[in-house]
Parts: sequence; C-alpha cells; structure tokens
Amino acid sequence: MIFNLDDIVTEQPNPATADIDRRATADILRAINDEDKTVAFAVEKELPAIAAAVDAIAAALKNGGRLVYIGAGTSGRLGVLDASECPPTFGTDPSQVVGLIAGGEAALTRSAEGAEDDAGAAVGQLRQIDFSAADVLVGIAASGRTPYVVAALEYANRLGAVTVAVSSVPGAAVAGAARLAITPVVGPEVIAGSTRLKAGTAAKLVLNMLTTAAMIKLGKVYGNRMVDLRPTNVKLWDRAKRIVAEAAGVTKKEAEDALNLCGHNAKTAIVMLKAGCTPEEAELRLKTADGFVAKAIDNP
Repeated sequence: MIFNLDDIVTEQPNPATADIDRRATADILRAINDEDKTVAFAVEKELPAIAAAVDAIAAALKNGGRLVYIGAGTSGRLGVLDASECPPTFGTDPSQVVGLIAGGEAALTRSAEGAEDDAGAAVGQLRQIDFSAADVLVGIAASGRTPYVVAALEYANRLGAVTVAVSSVPGAAVAGAARLAITPVVGPEVIAGSTRLKAGTAAKLVLNMLTTAAMIKLGKVYGNRMVDLRPTNVKLWDRAKRIVAEAAGVTKKEAEDALNLCGHNAKTAIVMLKAGCTPEEAELRLKTADGFVAKAIDNP
C-alpha cells in the first residue's frame, strides 16, 4: 500500500500554531487548549454513526459475541485501555471486550512503529483469539491508512462480522474497509502529524461512548450509577457501598450489610433492598429482567 501523506488532513500544518515554537509557555498551552476545544464538536457530528455502532456492539455482546478493538501506536493503546477498564467498571468478563495492538503487549509501553505495516500480523492476532462472525471489530487508525488495521477489517468482513472504523481523515482507507465508519474530522494537529493530540482525543471520546452506551443498553447501569462494578479494592468497595446506599435510599452501613448478604453484588443488593425480598429472589428477578435493575424492582 502506497500513501501520500500530503493528502492527509492530520499531516497538514496548522495556521493557528505556525509560530508555536516562539511562544511563551502560557501561550503554547492556550493554543493547545483552543484546538482541543474543537474535538467534542467533531465527535458530535458523528453521533448517528456512533449510535449504529453501539447498537451493533450491544447486540453482539448480548448474544455471546465480543467487542474487539485493534490499532497501532496511540490508537492501539487507546483500544487496549478502554477494553481493560470494562471489567472493573461494568463487571464484564475480560474476554468480552478485547484490545489488540500492533507489535503485541510490548508495544503498550515501547514504540513499535514498524508493526503498523504488518498486515499479516493483524490477521494472525485475530485468528489467535478465534475472532468470528459473532464478534464486532473496531479498527482505530487516526491517520485512516494503517495497513495493520485495514487488513484486520478486511479479514473480519470476510468472516461476516460487523466492522467499524474510527479515524480522523475523511475518505480514509479504513473507512472504506469497514461496514460502519466513524470519522470525527479534527483538522490539522497543533504539531503537524502528531495524531496522539486531537485525533487521539477524538478516538478516546468515541471509544468511551461505544462501551459506555453499549453497557447501559445491557443493563449495567441503574439511573446513572454503574451497578455492575466489581469491588476488588478498598476504593471500589467504598464506591459499591455508596452506590447501593444512594440507589436504595439506605445508610452506608445498611448498604454494606446488604452487599455482604448478596455476595458483594451491587445489583442484587439494590433489588433486595428496593423490592423488600431475599437475595435469592433478587437474583431471580434480575435474571428474568435480563439484568436491568429497574425492571427487576418493578416487575416481580
């Protein structure tokens, strides 16, 4: 694959920062901040495409499939980061949301720039995790032309899986290789070509939306509280007690007692307290309500 970087918007010089190397520190920071302010508006324009991707991801997860992120460099790290935060936040199994990065785990902490051109490695990694048509593949490539990501999307398409491309370049190769394209166009970077800046921020916002909205649709949230969290440390245990106390309208001590009765499961504890039932009945209610706390409380 041959590319002309001159045609990629993120590689263009930004007129607003042409003299940034001669500015005082405060002015440098103000310029970066001003450019960052435009990112959310670029993402806003992509909300319909993001919504379509969320619905596909939620459906796949509900039916036993997985969400798999794949990318190189900053893009790959963002995917791995989002995947790694789903188990503690939403109580998902670590195998449900997976992050793959060009160059493997070593590339998480050390740059492996050449790996983004290895198309065969992408296919190999997908085969290694038994990627199938039941899964959703989200390819992340700020520049929109990463061979590693394009190859992964094309392979997933051949299997019949839902494929999503996240990039910041209109008409990008990754967008053409995916069934759904999410393309927040953030324009030239503060430092030309440094897509870990605005393009990276845009990708992070999009990934936040994909998993958060999908988990809401799967019943992982009650009101605006993350009730499927796993209290695996002191901070999360305190958070679980606070969430149960607020959601059920009880004291923190009562919430702690309920959590202990319910195996530290916040959803079960909330249903038990709100519905005035046993832990066993609360679990049955949740199962009948597909895990949605509000439905479990309202419908015995």
